[in-house]
Parts: sequence; C-alpha cells; structure tokens
Amino acid sequence: MMSFAAKLDQLHAHLKGNRWLRYFTVFNRIALAAGFLPSGMVKIMGERFTSLSVNHPMGHYLEALHLTGYYYTFIGILQVTAALLLLIPRTATLGALLYFPIILNICILSHAVRFDGSLLSSPLMVLANLYLLCWDYDKLKYILPFKRDQAPQPPVISTKFPTKFFAIAAASVVFLVLFIINIYSIMPRNTLSDCMKQCKDSPNPEACKSFCDSIHMEGMPLNKALKQYNNAVKGK
Repeated sequence: MMSFAAKLDQLHAHLKGNRWLRYFTVFNRIALAAGFLPSGMVKIMGERFTSLSVNHPMGHYLEALHLTGYYYTFIGILQVTAALLLLIPRTATLGALLYFPIILNICILSHAVRFDGSLLSSPLMVLANLYLLCWDYDKLKYILPFKRDQAPQPPVISTKFPTKFFAIAAASVVFLVLFIINIYSIMPRNTLSDCMKQCKDSPNPEACKSFCDSIHMEGMPLNKALKQYNNAVKGK
C-alpha cells in the first residue's frame, strides 16, 4: 500500500510537471517581489512608509517603527533580499522561506489594526507565498517528519490547462475577499472623512462618529475605541 508521503510525492510531481502551473509560479514570484521591492527600498532609504496620521492605529506603529533607526533599515533589507531571491530561479525557494514570516507578520498586523492599505493584499500575498512553498515541496519535504519509501520520479511535462486548480484558486480568493470585507462592523479607515462615511450605515451613527473622532482626533487605542463603540451600540 502506497504511503501518504509517496502519494504526496506523486501528486506534487504531477502538478509540478504542468506548464501552466509553472507559468503561474513565475507570476507569483514576480508579483510577490514587486510587493516588497518598493516598500523595502523606502525603509532602506530611511523614509516614512505612509502619510498616515500618528493618531491612526497603523500610524502609531509605523511612526514608532520609523524611529527605531537601523532596525527599520534592517527590515527593508530583508524585504528587498527576499524579493530578489524570489526572482532568481536557483534561490527562489530560499526567497519564499524568507518572505513568509515577513508577510505573515504584516498580515496579522494589518488585521490587528484594521488597516485598509493591506487588509486585502496581505492575506492574498500570504496565500501566494504558501503556494510557492507548496510548489517547492520536493525541496522542503526533507525537513518534514515523513518516511520516504523511494526517490521521487522526475515530473512529466504536461500542457493540459488545470481548470480545477484555477477554479479552486479563484473561488478561494473570492471567498477570502468577501470574508474580509464583511468581517468587521466598523473600520478606522485612513482619514477622518473616510471613517465618517461609514456612519450612515451604522446601527448607531453617533457612536460611529464618536469612534472616528476618538481614533483620528484623540489618538485613542483601537481596542478602547472599539469597546466604547460596541457598548454604545448595545445600549450599555
């Protein structure tokens, strides 16, 4: 009976032999590299990453990060290094490994402070990075606790369009986007005016306006502002 590891090897070899998936892999590498090169260079040059007010939750974080000196530069160097490694075929696996903890941290940060700028893009970049790690499973599998029965066979090149794969990928992206845009009842947005625009659809418009003022005018921590807003909506 074929072991789980052998079945995984067989499936991976089948997928990796598909020419369309190879093109898709190159696309993901280029897209991820393009996402880190500009932001990394900004940090290396010592410039502030965004024009967000320091009262904004993400603005608080980025202002503090900008003032850390060479740590800020170090993050930029890591981002640029990961991007360049992804663009070189021989080092693409190392690039994907270096890229993943950075983009995962950005994704968690973006949702922790509900930052519009990367609320959608960072989870999609995490998915793309995970795809690249799965693509390089044949190189990374030796660090996984799987028993190896035999050496994997070289992939057989196929030109058949992987309709099911791209359908599942597209459905996953759509589901993720819909989930993210509907998960939060209120957002700080990037500016006071943008924040106020969502108040007309709020169950308590006055509480919403107070939330926006607390964030953008007073610099109140997001958790505290959210607690006040939720208590007002519940009538506490």
